[in-house]
Amino acid sequence: MRGTLKIAVEPTEEPVTLSEMKEHLRIDSASFTDDITTYQSILPGSHGTAASYALQGTGIQVGTYDVLVNLNAATCEGTLYAKIQDSSNNVTYTDWSGSAFTTVTTSNDNAIQEIAYTGNKDYVRVVAQISSAACIFGSDIIIRSLNSTEDTYISNLIKGARRQVEGMLNKVLITQTWDYYFDRWPGTPFDIPLPPLQSVSYIHYTNAALSAGTVATTVYRVDSQGIPGRVNLAFGQSWPGDTLDTVNGFNVRFVAGYGSAGVISEDYKQAIKIIAAHFYEHRENITPIKLNMLPGGAETLLGFDRLVVFP
Repeated sequence: MRGTLKIAVEPTEEPVTLSEMKEHLRIDSASFTDDITTYQSILPGSHGTAASYALQGTGIQVGTYDVLVNLNAATCEGTLYAKIQDSSNNVTYTDWSGSAFTTVTTSNDNAIQEIAYTGNKDYVRVVAQISSAACIFGSDIIIRSLNSTEDTYISNLIKGARRQVEGMLNKVLITQTWDYYFDRWPGTPFDIPLPPLQSVSYIHYTNAALSAGTVATTVYRVDSQGIPGRVNLAFGQSWPGDTLDTVNGFNVRFVAGYGSAGVISEDYKQAIKIIAAHFYEHRENITPIKLNMLPGGAETLLGFDRLVVFP
């Protein structure tokens, strides 16, 4: 039994960043100074003792650009601990994995440490803990943004190329949320399209009187290991006895995708770059046949991973 699919929450990122795509296209700005912007997270100066990383730098919006975080330490009479945190909203910050700078003492002060931020959050800051005595230091966040008047256009090409790759594979890449509708109670087990399935958020239904209900999670089981994933009734359980509304009365909301950009296959990323570059270079005279064809390199990269769906 086939249902109707509708995306509920779009991906919050793409497998290929704008910077990565512009490097692939060999697009650069006019000068080094146009490419590089430096922001101060912790202002340079003498900072007194601070316990439990109480010294919190300013959060800097880094988007999808290349980011380098510096810890610039001068004289340090005490002990300085510093690390990088990131956030999606510039409010709630968590430690970024691999974010800790080498501890600074009198034996290794007057030096600059650098860490490339390779996370996928929109904001980055530096936090510090200082014990025993004050330290003179500051922390900069350097963003490399290859400025171009076509940034929005290229970003849209990345999104379109990712969707084309997903269509070729019959899978979704980046985490996204979908609604799957039926007009009647489904038989079980039933497949969840658009693998890989991460989870089922809920199953809602609307009865003939247009009253909404939720199927208890004890009624069904979710197989997120299979390709595609599926939903089955738990042992001894059955769907509620209500008569469903005749249009989209049964709704499964599910989350699918491999995860964040950091876990996406390099083959998939390269295919997205090839497709986006193809349409960047060929903006007009695209016939329907050409539009439905993938550039040769992308076809080769994706061919072995395509999920074949039988009717």
